[in-house]
Amino acid sequence: MTESIEEKKVPAKTPATARDEWLKVESLDLDAQGVAHNAEGMVVFIEGALPFEEVQFNVHRRKNNWEQGTVTAIRRESSQRVRPGCPHFGLHTGACGGCKMQHLDEAAQVAVKQRALEDNLWHLGKVRPDNVLRPLEGPAWHYRYRARLSVRHVVKKGTVLIGFHERKSRYLADMQVCPVLPKQVSDMLMPLRALIGSLDARETCPQIELACGDAPGTTSLGTIALVLRHLEPLSNADVGRLKAFAAQNAGVQWWLQAKGPDTVKLLEEGGMPLSYELPQFGVTMPFKPTDFTQVNPHINRALVGKALRLLDVQANERVIDWFCGLGNFTLPLASRAREVLGIEGSDTLVARASDNFKKNQPATSARRALSATRFVARNLFEMTPAMLVADGSADKWLVDPPREGAFALAKAMADLHLQPELRTDGWTPPKRIVYVSCNPSTLARDAGLLVHQAGYRCTFAGVINMFPHTAHVESIAVFDLA
Repeated sequence: MTESIEEKKVPAKTPATARDEWLKVESLDLDAQGVAHNAEGMVVFIEGALPFEEVQFNVHRRKNNWEQGTVTAIRRESSQRVRPGCPHFGLHTGACGGCKMQHLDEAAQVAVKQRALEDNLWHLGKVRPDNVLRPLEGPAWHYRYRARLSVRHVVKKGTVLIGFHERKSRYLADMQVCPVLPKQVSDMLMPLRALIGSLDARETCPQIELACGDAPGTTSLGTIALVLRHLEPLSNADVGRLKAFAAQNAGVQWWLQAKGPDTVKLLEEGGMPLSYELPQFGVTMPFKPTDFTQVNPHINRALVGKALRLLDVQANERVIDWFCGLGNFTLPLASRAREVLGIEGSDTLVARASDNFKKNQPATSARRALSATRFVARNLFEMTPAMLVADGSADKWLVDPPREGAFALAKAMADLHLQPELRTDGWTPPKRIVYVSCNPSTLARDAGLLVHQAGYRCTFAGVINMFPHTAHVESIAVFDLA
């Protein structure tokens, strides 16, 4: 259903020039802008417009060869346009900027991301996968178990705001609900606003970081950790107010952060520690609220299973898990392989991953004991062929880098392929690599190295809809030694 044109007006603070011409929208970019061409042949990016619609628009930015605007009228509406599921989504003044695609059918959102992945692989890496994987999807709402919520006491409005920023603005959106957060957390937004407004320290608490865990023995929502960033020490009265709030809201656990991440501490001992389950592998992963874990636990469980099926690990194989973090893939790999090596850039994360392995290592009714596994720290952005050889040969690799990708690792592989004399101690390349990516452009760059210089074929690639309604593209690719 079409949003009203009133909702689609450019905010008054944005200077805009109205255009009378009607444009046919040809495609959608990853910022959820419709892409069209005007009568002069210039590319026009139109916020709020969808492919195959005929629209009028306001221009609020213009360069030599493109202009950008916002839809003001729709003459022909896309069949893929839907009513947004959140009252704070839209183009109106004050709209939340957390989501970009709620006006587009969920299946169409995934198709846009799939096209973006394939376009990046070809245009940046000159790689075409032999097979395109079916998209990995999960719940489209209430999926976001991690979030960084900004906090502002707005004196002029006489209220506290908690949530995400407005579209293209430094101001916070006046959010009363958030359907992408767990329902219990969404329902808590207004009580949280009242709580912060009651604090003596309401002017010096700029952020609440959210991290949710599973209820013990289940994959249902359990502990709700709220990390309160406070710039000044809290009074005893404020500490009492936080404790009372936790007592009144099931599962809530307050953590306090006075300075950097290393200062985070639990306000009250007791309660269930944060953890998430990977039931397919009989693994429980403890974590702290500031640790990196996947935002979407439903997709993470499916992703780990998918990655291990694609890797096809056998009981006699050695596997290396690059960028292993807390062991999200390492421990499931250890339930399948003969030996696993987890490599991470942070000594702290290596220690945490080792602890998680020890807690999960004994056999359970669901699986055998985890196989021999060790974790080491390496600067993975400065990998060399010699460093790679020193970690030994492995039958399979799993690579799960941050947005920067794994360029140094791919480059070292290319050097070892092009200069066989560097392969000392009988080192051999892995037969298969599964690469999990949160940035299609860096995946494409690294894929280009692996395919054109390191002797691999890209046999599979597909998207993972980790962040529904956003422009974020998560993906997975498989590379087999040619």
